[in-house]
Amino acid sequence: MSVVDDADAPAERLSPLEEFRRAPGAFIGRRPHVALVPLVLVVVVGAWESIVRIWHIPEFLVPAPSAIGRALVAGLTSRLYLEHFWITFYESLLGFLIAAAAGIACGTIIAQFRVVERTLYPYLVALQTLPKIAIAPLLIVWLGFGLSSKVVIAALVAFFPILVNVIVGLKTVDAGKLDLMRSLDASRWQTFRHVAFPNALPFVFAGLDIAIVFSVLGAIVGEFVGSQRGLGNLILQFHTSLDIAGMFAVLLLLAALGVGLHLVIQVIQRRVIFWAQADHVIGA
Repeated sequence: MSVVDDADAPAERLSPLEEFRRAPGAFIGRRPHVALVPLVLVVVVGAWESIVRIWHIPEFLVPAPSAIGRALVAGLTSRLYLEHFWITFYESLLGFLIAAAAGIACGTIIAQFRVVERTLYPYLVALQTLPKIAIAPLLIVWLGFGLSSKVVIAALVAFFPILVNVIVGLKTVDAGKLDLMRSLDASRWQTFRHVAFPNALPFVFAGLDIAIVFSVLGAIVGEFVGSQRGLGNLILQFHTSLDIAGMFAVLLLLAALGVGLHLVIQVIQRRVIFWAQADHVIGA
């Protein structure tokens, strides 16, 4: 019977929280950003508060962080912010899902068929170069002031990053892997399923990560142009009444929405493409 040395046994894998509880100093030493991120926030907020109070800057120009915090708490308590938040969240998420489905489908077709690429890609580039804020009034006229126009604008803004990354990912397949599949007499579908698409997944998720944030921007642009609800509409209302603290509070909610959606994509990416390191994925 063989004896396995304790040094050769696999080390116990601990969660980040358990690592921090066991050795906080070593944990911070390996991950300095864990301490630096909140430290930077504290320094910036403290300096901002001090400058506003010392120089007596009017609140209608630059409100202090404490005033922004009070406006945020008041808006959340009255559920005013939450009502508009969920509208913008729904528009952004639905627009992103439409852009993801269309971008992956179009990117796959363009990458697989050269004639389609040479025919359609110039039109897609021309569509991307058009400023979406210039198209938004037309979409409002065609689709109305409801959710549909904001969803379409969000989808248009988020579409192109996904499309480009899908095409790049499918075109950067290792030639040796393709030769191997040909030697095995694999069909086009089998090559795509087992080689091309898995190779493109890191690029696809890089595009999705960018697009999920762009979809929020698209929804806000649509709400600026014409809407009755949503965080963009709320910003316009606060601008009219010179409630600058309220505007900053809404901007904080938008930042939280974007960061939250970004983190969701990161979690899904780690589970789907567990073989690739997220830090090493570079999008187009």
